[in-house]
Amino acid sequence: MPLELQNLTGGYTTVPIVQKVNLTLQTGEWLSLVGANGSGKSTLLKLLSRILSPQQGIVLLDGKAIHSQPPNLVAQKLALLPQQQTLPVGLTVRQLVSLGRTPHQPWWQWELNTEDRQKVATAIQKTQLEKLSDRLVEQLSGGERQRAFLALALAQEPKVLLLDEPTTYLDINYQLQLLELLKNLNQQQELTIVTVLHELNLAARYSSRIALLKQGQLWDIGTPEAVLTANAIAQVFGVESVIIHTPVGLQVCAIAAV
Repeated sequence: MPLELQNLTGGYTTVPIVQKVNLTLQTGEWLSLVGANGSGKSTLLKLLSRILSPQQGIVLLDGKAIHSQPPNLVAQKLALLPQQQTLPVGLTVRQLVSLGRTPHQPWWQWELNTEDRQKVATAIQKTQLEKLSDRLVEQLSGGERQRAFLALALAQEPKVLLLDEPTTYLDINYQLQLLELLKNLNQQQELTIVTVLHELNLAARYSSRIALLKQGQLWDIGTPEAVLTANAIAQVFGVESVIIHTPVGLQVCAIAAV
C-alpha cells in the first residue's frame, strides 16, 4: 500500500481541523476528497504532503512515516500540485519541469545528467507540452500553466500524486483535458492519485473511490455508486439531489438546499 493514514489529526493551531482519519490507498487508485467548504479537504491534503505536521497519528508512505523522513526522499515518491502555484518569472517550461529532478540529485550536482534530461523530456511529452517547452511560463494560458506544473510533478517520478482542486479557474474544456490526462497516467502507469475536488460530478466520473468529509471527519468512503447517495449528499452538503446514471457514470443533480 503506497499510502496509509492512521488516526491522523491536525490543523493550523492547537484546535484540530482534521480528526482521527484512517484510510489506506492501493497502488493505482484514484481517491477524491469531497465535502462542503471548511470540511477539512485541503487541510488533509496538506497533512499528506508534509506541509502540515500532524498533532496525532501518522502518515505512512511505503510503510515509512513521511514526517520523520528527509524531504528529498519523500519527494522522490510523492508529489503535490497545489491549488495556487508561485509563478516563476523568466523560466521556460523546460526549466520549470527540470526542477522536478532536484529530489533525485546530490546537493553538489547543478546540471542535469543524461538520465535527468530524459525524465524531463518524458514529463513534457506526457503533458503534451513539446511545442511550448521553450516558452516562458508566465506567457502560458491557465490550462497550459496547469499542465506545466503537472509536468514538474511528474518529473519527480512519484508513486503518489496529490492535487488540490486542480480544475479551479479552468473552463470545462481544460478541466476535461486535465482530468483525462490524469486518467491516462492513473490507468497506464498505475500512478496513485489523491485529488481535492469541489465538483461532485467530476469526482464521480474519474475517481476509483470517494472520501466524504464532514467537519474534519471521514463521514464515508467507497466507490462513487456506494457513497454518492441522495441521503449522503443531504447529510454532508445540505442539498436535496437526484442521482442520474449517464454514459459517463453516476452524476448528481442538485435540486435545492435542505
